[in-house]
Amino acid sequence: MAKNSEDFDLFQKMFVAYQVKFGLTGYKVYLEHGPLEDGDFGAIVINQEDMTATVRLSSNLSKRSKVVKDPARTAKHEAVHLLIGRLVELCKERFVSPSEIHEASEELAIKLEVLIPDMSPEKVGGK
Repeated sequence: MAKNSEDFDLFQKMFVAYQVKFGLTGYKVYLEHGPLEDGDFGAIVINQEDMTATVRLSSNLSKRSKVVKDPARTAKHEAVHLLIGRLVELCKERFVSPSEIHEASEELAIKLEVLIPDMSPEKVGGK
């Protein structure tokens, strides 16, 4: 049981760090540790309208899954889902204006600009 608790502590710490790094502090996030479908390490449910998200780390992995489980990587994966959540929700709408799609894609592009390290022009080949 201690390992599960340690895993969840790491998961929470890393998720919050990615949430801050990705500029997603406007969301109220609820972190949970509980059973998920076998094979799922983590899951996220986003309510874009309320700006809330429930993020879960699985507590019921098979023996094989426990070997490859990485709470830090799972936290990063779920944080990326939160990062793209607004775009995903817009894609589910039947009627979305081009300006809404443009706004959401610009928001994501600006956040990714900050997250992706700059390349040095000296190290880039070509003219």
